[in-house]
Amino acid sequence: MQPTSHRTRRIWITSLFCVLAGCSISVLCLGGCAKREASEASKTVVRFAYQDRVADAASMIAVEKDFFGAEGLIVQPLVFSSGPACSETLLAGSADIGTMGDTTSLIAVSRAPVKIIASHGGGEHRHRIIVTADSPIVSPSDLVGRRLAVKRGTSTYGGLLAWAGSVGLDLSAVEVIDMRPGDMADALLAGAVDAIVASEPTPSVVEDRGGRELATLGGLGNNYPILLVARNEFLEAHPDAVVRFLRALLRASTFIQQHPEEAARIVAAKTGLSVPTSERAMSYHYYRLQADEATRSSLASTAQFLVAQDIITSAPDLGEAIDDSSLHEAGLE
Repeated sequence: MQPTSHRTRRIWITSLFCVLAGCSISVLCLGGCAKREASEASKTVVRFAYQDRVADAASMIAVEKDFFGAEGLIVQPLVFSSGPACSETLLAGSADIGTMGDTTSLIAVSRAPVKIIASHGGGEHRHRIIVTADSPIVSPSDLVGRRLAVKRGTSTYGGLLAWAGSVGLDLSAVEVIDMRPGDMADALLAGAVDAIVASEPTPSVVEDRGGRELATLGGLGNNYPILLVARNEFLEAHPDAVVRFLRALLRASTFIQQHPEEAARIVAAKTGLSVPTSERAMSYHYYRLQADEATRSSLASTAQFLVAQDIITSAPDLGEAIDDSSLHEAGLE
């Protein structure tokens, strides 16, 4: 056998070094990957049911900007077009936290083991009654005998009942039609209904297409809060995650205040609205996290009204129905 040359030795040594180095790098890579995977696995998964509507701008922006991820959460978005749809998903156990208006929230806490953990938006005049520009309807009494579209079971419906009582309109003399907000503009402009009542952005959309405002549902001492409702089981199992969830929404609400134009562009992209329509519709809302006295007062008033209308059998104890401990722990009021 021929003796091994210096050149051959160098090749073997270099190859051996590369193999060993490669193994070391692979081990290091595997260790780093394992750490990253463990970190991802340690993040709490939150199934979040929210609405693709202007009132839920903070939710859309928190998802778009990954403010939830920045708080160490993995959010699975479940997007719906109404509060009742979010409520159904939550009550069925397919979501952990959901957004909905006051009427839907009060119905939910009256019937299931869920709690209101905060309000993240609202607006006294965000519900409006719209007719066509040339409609002969100019006052509440003109609605008698007319066809009025509204989505039953929503905060808009609760507001309509309260508004009708405040202006002396007997809704039994009005043909109230249950309709999805997404169908209202075409129905009104085609003459299938004579008026619609809905929350933003539907009124602004119809105004863009030739509608006009008959009235808002404001002036009744209600700020029509958009609420975050969570399953009791999730609250008990993941209290820290709920705190971080609220902090992410705080980031989103702050973003809306500091960057209104970009926020409107995000909402427009998510909802299919134009940016000007998004801006106008958003102007009817406030976006902040709270469970303040104004919100509680609005809920108490709405609850009593729902009882009077036989929609719920008794008003829920708001002291039990509202759990604002996570809100306070997040440093919010």
